[in-house]
Amino acid sequence: MAEAKQAPDAYEALLEHYETISGLGDAAGVLNWDQEVMMPEGGTPARSKQKSAVSTVRHDLLTDEKVADWLDELDDADLTDEQESVVREIRREHERAARVPSDLVAEISEKTSEAHPKWKQAREENDFSIFAPVLEDLIELKKEYAEHIDPDADAYEVLFADYEPYLDLDVAERVLERLRDELVPLVEDIRDSDVELADPFDDEFDVDTQEDLARDVLDTLGYDWEHGRVDTAPHPFSSGTQFDARVTTRFDPEKPVDAFMSTIHEFGHARYTLGLPREEYGNPLGESRDLTVHESQSRLWENHVGRSRAFWETFLPEVKERFPQVEDVTPEEAFEAANEIFEDNLIRVEADELTYHMHIVVRFEIERELIEGDLDVEDVPEAWNDKYEEYLGIRPETDAEGCLQDIHWSHGSFGYFPTYSLGSVLAAQIHDALEDDVGPVDEKVREGDFDVVADWLESNVHQHGARYTTPELVREATGEEFTADYFLDYAHEKYGELYDL
Repeated sequence: MAEAKQAPDAYEALLEHYETISGLGDAAGVLNWDQEVMMPEGGTPARSKQKSAVSTVRHDLLTDEKVADWLDELDDADLTDEQESVVREIRREHERAARVPSDLVAEISEKTSEAHPKWKQAREENDFSIFAPVLEDLIELKKEYAEHIDPDADAYEVLFADYEPYLDLDVAERVLERLRDELVPLVEDIRDSDVELADPFDDEFDVDTQEDLARDVLDTLGYDWEHGRVDTAPHPFSSGTQFDARVTTRFDPEKPVDAFMSTIHEFGHARYTLGLPREEYGNPLGESRDLTVHESQSRLWENHVGRSRAFWETFLPEVKERFPQVEDVTPEEAFEAANEIFEDNLIRVEADELTYHMHIVVRFEIERELIEGDLDVEDVPEAWNDKYEEYLGIRPETDAEGCLQDIHWSHGSFGYFPTYSLGSVLAAQIHDALEDDVGPVDEKVREGDFDVVADWLESNVHQHGARYTTPELVREATGEEFTADYFLDYAHEKYGELYDL
């Protein structure tokens, strides 16, 4: 942190106090990771109590009257820009938390721990009714939570601000509407096209060898194994800190490209986390800038690097070494396989780059209706299937491939989904700024020089931590306001060429 002037005593006290709060949040993250990756199924009752205890203590520290006193003292203090950013972030977190009773925080934490195994069981048994009661409880708890924070605001807007506090929900709605309005016709044109892309991976691929290949791609991209690891999980995710950023993925013997892209996606998240300034660990300058920016990093690596021709020219030899049955596949065929627009894909995390956003629109609309009381939990499967038929032209036949496919609701994460599309949009804007500075990224990728991408992102995004608000960080990194223009131009150009539109 810059030391342009002496920090006030209140600031130093606040910072020391917040380091404990931050540490408890990271400890909760490790408990979550363990529950989803390593913990035996019978461990849920104890884990629920453990997570509840950590959440309660963290909440109590965050809402301590001393925090309010220190923040009051710092209202008119002479602070550096970095110190003002730290105070801004802690104040926002404190003011929201102070409005929520500790017992409600504990109840939500305990309920989410109970919800995870229920969701998992429901998904395995293809029976939404197993998950429905605990989902209903979580919805009511989160509505109560939102009511405490701002009784005069739209509850869903309050929940969305937990994940993206500096972009208004109106912005998310406008982006989603624009994506729906422009991508649906584009996808229809693609489906009407006579072009059939190559499908060279129509075979079975050993999952253990796929895991070896996942490690290969992480090596190629520059994953820091001294500060990370890769495991499997039913729903891939990444979590951790700048000292320990772990990734998970999953493998299907018939869908090696999906596992490949999932691994690159989670690498993008982990690389952002590992790029945060280590000297600022424990304060907001060492924390990531919310989910839109986080998702932009994963989607940039997945879509703009991993789905590029240049990447497959570079990495296909390693794929062939692991899987000799694809020895005759060309880089162009592999590139086409990675970018095919599917006719009938029902699973969001396996979706192509364009229809992916309709998956997000469905979730966004349904959870808004749930929070606003316009949709009963028991009616979710039918509403889900109807919307898939309307927006994607396909209808799920089971709950597992429909409304039970995502883990987020078992976490109580309502308001989360829009950040996926916002992040994809921002990825294209950041990628354009990256190319303005370093030249065509494909040339670097073709040479196997992934460090130039990672270093630019670290310098222009990661190292800022939460110093800037989301709009400020977008301007800092790209020189422009947040816009969907770059993504839509990229989508029309790339897929227009692929499908000869």
